[in-house]
Amino acid sequence: MDRRSADVAKTVTEATEKPPRLYDRNFMFALASQMCFVIANTLMAHYSRWIEFLGGDLGQVGMIMGASATLGLFLRPWIAQWINRLGSRTMWLYGYLLFSFSAVANLCLDDLSPMIYAIRACTLLAAAIVFASGLTYISQTAPEHRRTEAIGVLGAGGFVGMLIGPLLGDLILGNGAETVLVARQRPDFVWLFLVAGGISLLPALFLLMMRTPASNGTWRSVKLSDFVATTLQYWPGAILLVDFVFGVCMTAPFIFVASFVDNAPLAIGKVSVIGIFFLCYAGWGVTVRLWLGDLPDRIGPHKILIVGMASMAIGMFSYSLVSSSNAWLIVVPALLTGTGHGMMFHTMTSLTIQPFPNEVRGTGAALAMMMLDLGTLVGAPVLGYVGDRLGFAALFATVGAICVLGLGVYIWRGDTSTRMASLSN
Repeated sequence: MDRRSADVAKTVTEATEKPPRLYDRNFMFALASQMCFVIANTLMAHYSRWIEFLGGDLGQVGMIMGASATLGLFLRPWIAQWINRLGSRTMWLYGYLLFSFSAVANLCLDDLSPMIYAIRACTLLAAAIVFASGLTYISQTAPEHRRTEAIGVLGAGGFVGMLIGPLLGDLILGNGAETVLVARQRPDFVWLFLVAGGISLLPALFLLMMRTPASNGTWRSVKLSDFVATTLQYWPGAILLVDFVFGVCMTAPFIFVASFVDNAPLAIGKVSVIGIFFLCYAGWGVTVRLWLGDLPDRIGPHKILIVGMASMAIGMFSYSLVSSSNAWLIVVPALLTGTGHGMMFHTMTSLTIQPFPNEVRGTGAALAMMMLDLGTLVGAPVLGYVGDRLGFAALFATVGAICVLGLGVYIWRGDTSTRMASLSN
């Protein structure tokens, strides 16, 4: 009787408890932290101009940007294990410090020496640590039934940062349509990297005011074999292909668009075309993200993801509409690919993380980012070669074709993988 009474009392207590809040003070600090870092990170959307300033061509842009992703890709398993061991908040802080250091380290470069690969690799590694740690932290602290929504809103903060970063870079470097490459002076880039390094330190203050997840430090191993074993045990399935395709797609706005604008050249009066592109891309992306709200959690992220991939593919093909005589059409691929980004990232990340238990969510987050890195690593050099030989229209069309192929495979295999992930969860 006593035991039965205790069970009844427990049930009543659970039923009357308020559900955990998502948008609390802690989440707001995480959102602010994400926004500030993305401002610093998207200043690096102008990094191709730095490579060209040092004497590189489009092929070298693709090679440097792609090959530099190798370090982050290979270290992802250990990043995951260290997140699980030290905690997502601690690793988040280390990522900010590394990014600041690597941004400023660009000031040591005078030409395209091998050092640029190391510096760029550290920048990408830092971003990898930051995003994997942030995703892990949110997945550990948000209510489980609102995980996709939480990841999506955190990403919305990133979109807001994306609105500011490229525009700020244009103010520092000048509009590519009006400023020929030789007119850019080294002090312009000095300011670019100093501002990026300084802004990336600001989010560290927010981290100090955020709570530590309950599962922090419960998983101690940092061995590669344990990462592999955990990954195989909770294998997410076909969603990993989507992560890879998304990495290929991200080479367009964050690697090649600046060169596309400079080489056309594209100009709309005295207004920055790069600024217009990211205003539409990120502005509409964050609108889509917030408009969807908890829709992926209600109707299933699988459906949202398919629509997002289709929009991303169409957007890549629409770059062919843009030329120096109708530069304003840059808003078409910006809006379409912004829609794709706004629908894809949080849904694919949530589906990748979903099968992993709370204490090893760092592994799931790192795995998602690892596949994204692989997409950049493979995509950037190949696309740089295609663009150098066949032009930008062929470059963007190649990305669109890869997206269509990935969408077809995911539709074919995605339902099974999603059901398996749901059962594992």
